[in-house]
Amino acid sequence: MIDTIGTEIAEGEERIRLEVADGIAELTLCRPDKLNGWSWESTRQLGLLADRIRFDPDVRVVLLRAEGRAFCAGIDVTAPGGAITGASAAERNRNYYEGIRWVHERFAVLARLPQPVVAAAQGYCLGFGFELALMADIRIAADDAVFALPEAQLGVAVDAGGDLRIAREAGAGWAKFLALTGRRIDAQTALRLNLVQQVVPVAELESTARSLAAEIAANAPLAVQGIKRAVDSYADAALPAALDRVAMTAALTLTSEDSREGYTAKASRRPPRFTGA
Repeated sequence: MIDTIGTEIAEGEERIRLEVADGIAELTLCRPDKLNGWSWESTRQLGLLADRIRFDPDVRVVLLRAEGRAFCAGIDVTAPGGAITGASAAERNRNYYEGIRWVHERFAVLARLPQPVVAAAQGYCLGFGFELALMADIRIAADDAVFALPEAQLGVAVDAGGDLRIAREAGAGWAKFLALTGRRIDAQTALRLNLVQQVVPVAELESTARSLAAEIAANAPLAVQGIKRAVDSYADAALPAALDRVAMTAALTLTSEDSREGYTAKASRRPPRFTGA
């Protein structure tokens, strides 16, 4: 696992880039050659940059976007530090549990920013990518966007709370339908389920999301931030306890034999043979 307490981002190792102008903090996933695959280091950088945004008086809104043809295609299995070890099964499970709790804390820094977050998603928005987009207050999708939580197909639980946020936005039935099957949905289906607020042509995604961010940035900051806090306090009332259950379930599945089989089968391009162990 990578160093989780560093406060700097090494040159050439950027997973996310931060630029601030005209009241908008632009957070850009900047590994298009990897389809912006997610890693422990991505999580660390997200928390670090969100902390910088939080206390910047020049930032009134955040625009979360990505370079390339995908928003984020999920976990980058080639990233260093991907696996967590332990001297025993119990220690490995504990270490995964703490690792996932740390991810939740870093994601919460973004989700709980006082400034609203607008996400612009194109192409693949899978697994952690989908969960990251769901952290935003408002989501704009390109018409080529594809969303899914494929974790159960790999033998693991949805580990960053994306299924909980789908339940909040679309209802428990749809959260279970998507998370239990791993099915992919297109942008129009995501719009119908209230998982995105607007769908636009790919060529218009950038301008539409930026225009929306500018519209929010032009409003009174105290009013905007107060509205966000009030809505979140109502919508997320049960979230903390549920996320702790998510972390434990994720730790159990990530250390299971089914998880090993799921990833092996995917790499071998064959159907997995799950046993429940």
